[in-house]
Amino acid sequence: MDPQLLHSVTDSVATVVVHHPAKRNAMTAAMWRALPPLLETLAADPDVRALVLTGAGDTFCAGADISTLQGSPEEAQRLAVLAEEALAAFPKPTLAAIRGHCVGGGSQLAAACDLRFAEEGALFGVTPAKLGIVYPASSTRRLASLVGPATTKYLLFSGELIDAERALRTGLVDEVLPAGELAERVAEFTRILVSRSQLTQGAAKEFADGRTDRDAYWGAQARGSGDTEEGVAAFLQRRQPRFTWNVPTSG
Repeated sequence: MDPQLLHSVTDSVATVVVHHPAKRNAMTAAMWRALPPLLETLAADPDVRALVLTGAGDTFCAGADISTLQGSPEEAQRLAVLAEEALAAFPKPTLAAIRGHCVGGGSQLAAACDLRFAEEGALFGVTPAKLGIVYPASSTRRLASLVGPATTKYLLFSGELIDAERALRTGLVDEVLPAGELAERVAEFTRILVSRSQLTQGAAKEFADGRTDRDAYWGAQARGSGDTEEGVAAFLQRRQPRFTWNVPTSG
């Protein structure tokens, strides 16, 4: 099978799989270009309430496949930033399920997700210093928002890999699972996500990302959504709520 992005939707969860096992799921130029329009399609699907990004087999993503970019790290960086920004802008909860190597462009993609669950043995690294590349300002700020300035400098200055336990301590990942338990935990957690209010999730995502200018917008959405009334009624009736508000396809 050629290198590509595979995707499926099951029980309101979209799964996108980076598939290039011959090169530890390194992203080719075509794969970088394919990710933004794929995300746009999935975001517009009302049946999709959450998204999982993962890699084929036993690794997440080892970065960019420079051989498909005519040896141009700058082109790889440009395409990676476009894909990263599209992933960060996905309007529903996103979760990176990480095994094995999560390095370079793979770390960019993982950092652009809302949450990151990793399997024991996973390795993380941000490696532009090994190539003499200036890491993008937007990617550096996103990394610093997760792990803080000191760890960001450690990763970028050295290009060294860190293990899952250190990634957990620094805030780069949210949970570390024993070998063989990652898929089950991701399935369990995404079931929780899709049962919750998309209204709450959408507002929280934007506010946490610094979009405080959207307060009036979300207030208006809340007033017309019916989600609050349903949530309160379900609580009083001791039943599971049935939230109906969905992310507008127009954004």
